[in-house]
Amino acid sequence: MDRIAAPSVIAFIGLGQMGLPMVANLLSAGFVVRGFDLSEKAREEAAQLGAVACASPAEAAEGAAAVITMLPNGSIVRDVLLGQGAVAAAMTKGAVVIDMSSSAPTDTKALSNDLAELGLSLVDAPVSGGRARAVSGDLSVMVGGDAAVIDAVVPVLEPMSAKIFRTGAIGTGHAMKAINNYVSGAGAVAAMEGVILGKAFGLDGDTMVDILNVSTGRNNTTEAKMKQFVLSEAYNSGFSLGLMAKDIGIAEGLANELKLDLGALAETSARWREADATLDGGADHTEMYRYLNSKAT
Repeated sequence: MDRIAAPSVIAFIGLGQMGLPMVANLLSAGFVVRGFDLSEKAREEAAQLGAVACASPAEAAEGAAAVITMLPNGSIVRDVLLGQGAVAAAMTKGAVVIDMSSSAPTDTKALSNDLAELGLSLVDAPVSGGRARAVSGDLSVMVGGDAAVIDAVVPVLEPMSAKIFRTGAIGTGHAMKAINNYVSGAGAVAAMEGVILGKAFGLDGDTMVDILNVSTGRNNTTEAKMKQFVLSEAYNSGFSLGLMAKDIGIAEGLANELKLDLGALAETSARWREADATLDGGADHTEMYRYLNSKAT
């Protein structure tokens, strides 16, 4: 399979907080981007960046060498590709779908088989790094799929990423993303509960975070979230609590499918699920602190 290099046409479905800056980086690299989102405002913003705003996902996919999906979950991805979105029917045989959403690994394997019957290839390429690294083009990408297909799409992924990890067969990228967010979510709960505990005893929150960050308790939440979004009460990191709960739930579902008894995973998933059900819809994931604090006091 030939490498998909600029100025190839790329369809980008899902122009949200992550999608728009990723589109900007593709455009800067010389790709022609045809974008679609249900939000008219998002389509207008994509057009302002220089993308072609399309009226439907199928329109965006026509003539594209690759279609990138950046959507809330795998069910929506399937519907866009094979259901009401009719993207697969609009694609040219031999084209590639790059699913950069967070989806369930077993669903991804099934989707790959269904697309193969239509002469289309799929790689799962979820990302980590949040909006800030989407803007800077420094995302970490976890790519699963056929080696030759991954080779072909690397030039598409490079403008959006600082690191590209080949994880193995189709579905392994999505599995790795779910595992990463489980570990991140568990670390967030530990850091937040630690600060709640210390403050109740009279410790200063900023001082605790400073000590954690030069000690063995350091993690992504202590380094990049506690002062910036939690202790400041900004709660605007740009990644929703619902998406974190969903991703950790994917990891829990995978463990159940593999008949693994992972108690910490089950407990972490339950905590995030409960917080998502308790807090206002659209809550930022750093608002987990508010939930934990309300439960503790």
